[in-house]
Amino acid sequence: NNKRNKMSDEKVEEDRVCAGCGTKTGTRLACPSCVKLKQREPLYFEKMGKCREVDYFCSQECFKKNWSEHKLKHKPWAQDIENDPAKMPDVFRGYTDFTGSLRPYARASTTIELLQGLPASLMKPDYWQSGDPISEKESKKAKGIRVYNEKEINGIRKACQIGREVLDACGNAVKAGVTTAEIDRICYEACLERNAYPSPLNYFHFPCSVCTSVNEVICHGIPDLRELEQGDIVNIDVSVYVNGFHGDLNETYLVGKVDPDSLNVVETAFRSLQVAASLIKPGAMYRDIGNAIEKFTRTRNCSVVKTYCGHGIGSLFHTAPNVPHYAKNKATGIMKPGHIFTIEPMINLGTWRDKTWPDNWTAVTTDGKRSAQFEHTFLVTNDGVEILTMRHNEPTMIWDVAKQQR
Repeated sequence: NNKRNKMSDEKVEEDRVCAGCGTKTGTRLACPSCVKLKQREPLYFEKMGKCREVDYFCSQECFKKNWSEHKLKHKPWAQDIENDPAKMPDVFRGYTDFTGSLRPYARASTTIELLQGLPASLMKPDYWQSGDPISEKESKKAKGIRVYNEKEINGIRKACQIGREVLDACGNAVKAGVTTAEIDRICYEACLERNAYPSPLNYFHFPCSVCTSVNEVICHGIPDLRELEQGDIVNIDVSVYVNGFHGDLNETYLVGKVDPDSLNVVETAFRSLQVAASLIKPGAMYRDIGNAIEKFTRTRNCSVVKTYCGHGIGSLFHTAPNVPHYAKNKATGIMKPGHIFTIEPMINLGTWRDKTWPDNWTAVTTDGKRSAQFEHTFLVTNDGVEILTMRHNEPTMIWDVAKQQR
């Protein structure tokens, strides 16, 4: 097959015609502007018959001679890419109430396509087809926080270790020019390679395998065909389901050189989780977590989102306890050995208030300022805490900007 493809490519090169003088030539001298535009074309352009072709030239001299005429094709091509209404999902048509500069782009694949690609042998959560996590809803009838036994803890620990591997694979792909849809693809494939189900996929009908939250997006950002840009920050929230147990973690990454405020909010998010983790031990009250986080974030001129909280996790994706990240919360419960839960403070540069886009998932800051987040899954032990989602050979949280820089 490789030999046949190579022969086919060679034939295409032999049949090429110079866009300048019309000479039949096998040159590989492509217009660089055409190449960049071609790379930016959404995948759906091909289905819609809107693809344009890269022009080739027989020589640099011919390219320069015909540049003034040739470049005229670039502007309408770029406008098609930027202004095509198919670029933005239908639910956003006519919507103008954006709080910041970020806009939704088209998505690379459908939920149905992702679900159809799952192996039949893969263990899946109860919501994978219906989008309805029935077991979670039923669990709300029970009172109290589940205490996991050693066998169950080992299963959750395994899921968390795999989740860490998947997040690292996604994080390694972050750079300017990469789309969040590509990160979603990497997450999906990395999960399947490890015999794991990407927990977000079809959870309450979430359409993708991972949440990617860029700049003013607080959480639950839907991966799409927008390319990451220099100066962006992006949170990648990975959750996996392995042999009946979930693991959940996230990190925020810096795309190239970011402004001081962005660096501050990312570091503050990390250190607020660090502060929270230091409180975990048997007998500690869950409500005290939020008091400590908000007290710390105020010292760095940031605010804490109140709408979303940490949660119990294990055999269910989300369950008791609720772990608010803000002060004067009304969380109930005392930590006991065998409790497993996440802490995931969402920290904003401006107001703590949020609003949700018309896709019913993407939460953004109401003032359009940036937001950052870090998350771990924690196990309460007899003498303190084990962070189940830490990097290999990194048992404690230490801020290192180089690990978030891309």
